[in-house]
Amino acid sequence: MSLQAKLDAFKADFEAGKPPYRVPYSVIETMHKATAELKASGLAERTKKVGDKAPAFSLKDPEGNEVSSVALLAKSPLIVSFYRGVWCPYCNMELQALQEALPEFQKYGASLVAISPQTAPNSRKSIRQNNLSFPILSDVKGKVGEAFGLKFQLPDYLVDLYKSLKNDLPSFNDDPEWTLPMPARYVIGQDGTILYSEVNPDYTKRPEPEDMLPALRLASE
Repeated sequence: MSLQAKLDAFKADFEAGKPPYRVPYSVIETMHKATAELKASGLAERTKKVGDKAPAFSLKDPEGNEVSSVALLAKSPLIVSFYRGVWCPYCNMELQALQEALPEFQKYGASLVAISPQTAPNSRKSIRQNNLSFPILSDVKGKVGEAFGLKFQLPDYLVDLYKSLKNDLPSFNDDPEWTLPMPARYVIGQDGTILYSEVNPDYTKRPEPEDMLPALRLASE
């Protein structure tokens, strides 16, 4: 089953109010409204695109080690996945799909990192629960996401909904601001040029891991 098919199946159950979530439809309507507004904002069209230079970053992994994009690119092309957090089931399914595809990426010599605004303990939890062998880097206050054009402010009504669902982003991210990155995936060539980009303001839609293979072939030539 493709990644998107798995996401669609989960979404259908979630929106039908099936266990374990059992959310009322008013919650679904609020989420749909927020997604539609983010789409209409045009923010996704203003993000970093193919042909742009990728912003350089240096972030810590869950063990506190500094991971530099410059150092990684000196060795190989780089895949970067921007990830909302351990609380997001769609993100976790995407991470699992990327892990499954990792041997294929490695055939082209590529390395893979995920980037999230969440704290190191939450990243450790993500790695443990999803059986990941690649790092999740902590983007403190979403600065790298902002450099890629991905960071957005949650509207007040969505903040209220998250609070009612006990989805406390300030606690998850150690940041009083209610902000998130749009989910995104990039392939960056060793010269720092973006060879593949996929950004979607609808967090329930994710590209297939194999969609990146043509860019990885190009990067390895």
